[in-house]
Amino acid sequence: MRFLTQRRRFADLSEQEVLALAISSEEDDARIYRMFAERLRADYPDTAKVFDGMAVEEDGHRQRLIDMHVARFGEVIPLIRREHVAGYYARRPVWLVENLGLERMREEAEAMERDAERFYLSAASRSTDAGTRKLLGDLAAAEAGHQHTAGRLEQEHLSDDTREDEQRTAHRQFLLTWVQPGLAGLMDGSVSTLAPIFATAFATQDTWTTFLVGLAASVGAGISMGFTEAASDDGELSGRGSPIKRGFASGIMTMVGGLGHALPYLITDFWTATIIAFIVVFIELWAIAWIQNKYMETPFFRAAFQVVLGGALVFAAGAIIGSG
Repeated sequence: MRFLTQRRRFADLSEQEVLALAISSEEDDARIYRMFAERLRADYPDTAKVFDGMAVEEDGHRQRLIDMHVARFGEVIPLIRREHVAGYYARRPVWLVENLGLERMREEAEAMERDAERFYLSAASRSTDAGTRKLLGDLAAAEAGHQHTAGRLEQEHLSDDTREDEQRTAHRQFLLTWVQPGLAGLMDGSVSTLAPIFATAFATQDTWTTFLVGLAASVGAGISMGFTEAASDDGELSGRGSPIKRGFASGIMTMVGGLGHALPYLITDFWTATIIAFIVVFIELWAIAWIQNKYMETPFFRAAFQVVLGGALVFAAGAIIGSG
């Protein structure tokens, strides 16, 4: 509660403080755009130029705001930032923004400009002071102009061929960072856990014991696959992206693959649980084949044959060992 009382209401700010807030906001946004540009420069140099241009535009608006402040209130600008004002639009923390993908960065930039314009228009409509209303209206118009500037800069720096090249690069990065590790994890979790789960099922015909074995095998395999993927390649030379992202993708999908046919054994009737587990395994294997076909461009029937054959062999090994 004390934290809330320390924040100023926007309605209580003076015209000088509103102008100071606009100056600090423009400065922050310029920094964000430059961070986007640096993040993208190596893989998407043309889009980096777009964000460089948007940062320059923000600098220009900030300088005009500073000139206005100097003319009206002098050279000493009050220190007031977004977090000092209750209800003011916020920006994502830098550690969240810097990891956004290409399209998400573009969407974030558009949202940044829309948020600023909407806030200034709303504030202007509530203002009873003519000077403050004009000031806020001018700022809203400036933010709307930024959106048009973004479109102009994209047309200037991003030709159809350039955009297509960047989309291919982004798609390849998505495959390397998320799809490939996730697919490997799903295959490992779905196939490698078949033997221990069904061996336990046929050996004990105890559904609870089978579930516990399946849970342990799935979680253990997920942790192992996640750490292995993250530790095997830091992504610097291979370009496969963040090892943490790849580790999470591989580990989570490994657990999902194993738990899929372990969860049916929460059913107390052995044969009912086993038949449902068979159906789940069938769905898992066909899902793997579909993912291979859609994202890895593997012919569907070849992918299905490989996955089903491998799953059948592992299942048979588990069933034979459990029956013995």
